[in-house]
Amino acid sequence: MNREKLIAYSFYYGGEYGRIEKAIADDEPYKDVKIENVLTILDDDYPEKLRDLERAPYVLYYKGDLSLLEKEAIAIVGSRNPCEYALKATAALVKGNNDKVIISGLAKGIDACAHENASETIGILGCGIDYIYPFCNYDLIRRVEKQGLILSEYPGMSKPYAYHFPFRNRIIAALSERVYVMQSAKKSGTMTTVNEALHLGKAVSVLPYDLFAEEGRQNNLLIYEGADPITIEEIAI
Repeated sequence: MNREKLIAYSFYYGGEYGRIEKAIADDEPYKDVKIENVLTILDDDYPEKLRDLERAPYVLYYKGDLSLLEKEAIAIVGSRNPCEYALKATAALVKGNNDKVIISGLAKGIDACAHENASETIGILGCGIDYIYPFCNYDLIRRVEKQGLILSEYPGMSKPYAYHFPFRNRIIAALSERVYVMQSAKKSGTMTTVNEALHLGKAVSVLPYDLFAEEGRQNNLLIYEGADPITIEEIAI
């Protein structure tokens, strides 16, 4: 295996892990592809935390400051359609952790709020590194790629297929010291991040809700099942 082959397979197959894996196993012929701002699992500066994954990305495309990967980081995740309480708590949590890099998925809602309030931030995409999604976050995505770091295992203009996002979430979990859950549903991308974090032995903290708050039912269940509740000491009042 060599670096050029990995990049070529990733480019040919749109970053799709299974197809890259098969190409490696079959030792498919390839032609070199010239792409800048790319890391492979063979590189010394590939994030060590990702090597712990059972399906570590073979190739990562990036825009921005790779040195952020060397700093202490936490992930903040949650609903694309959050309640006001979750948004307020997210902004306060980010400001209370302004000495850490904030990692999220550059989606609407909680993700966007976390990135917008962070001093230093990393966004993980579920689409190609050059594909703006969701488009409503255009300005935010451009700001993060200039002032922070954006990572994707999908090259160029690869589309944001639904199955990319649960797969993307393993990267969010792996790069973080702790995952903070601000608002969740039983069947959601947020829960795939939580499950990946638990599988990796990462700490998970959850925003507690009023007992009768419908939107907080899953969060309260996670706390009941053993997750750490977010405390007042962790946020900026």
